[in-house]
Amino acid sequence: MNVLVIHGPNLNLLGVREPEVYGAATLEEVDRAIEETASELGITVEVHQTAREGEIIELLHDGMGRVGGAVLNPGAYTHTSRAIGDAIRAIDYPVVEVHLSNIHAREEWRKESVTGEAALGVISGFGVHSYLLGLRALSDAMEPDR
Repeated sequence: MNVLVIHGPNLNLLGVREPEVYGAATLEEVDRAIEETASELGITVEVHQTAREGEIIELLHDGMGRVGGAVLNPGAYTHTSRAIGDAIRAIDYPVVEVHLSNIHAREEWRKESVTGEAALGVISGFGVHSYLLGLRALSDAMEPDR
């Protein structure tokens, strides 16, 4: 089972950017935790990080016919990108949206997720564990009889 993991804008700065909000773990440490959890679940992950909205859309499109699902942290595009939301609706596999911080406990503008409206579900506020919970939820959704 193959899963796409996409880190959106500014996530390359994890560990440096607002650690009181996003935690002290670096992106490399997050990716290692994702790979360890994926291995436990019998999942192969393909991990990408990009600050470009169009590249996120292309990655989602390119996953069609290749992956069984995706874990996506769209970063600030969460609140603005109807295009990413439309891409999630257009693809033939489920997407779980994840966020390190609790978007509902932050600024008012962060509380709306236009991308989450199209996702299978949204996991928010558990730091690095949001990604790991997202993988587990996606694994369960892809193989409900496990």
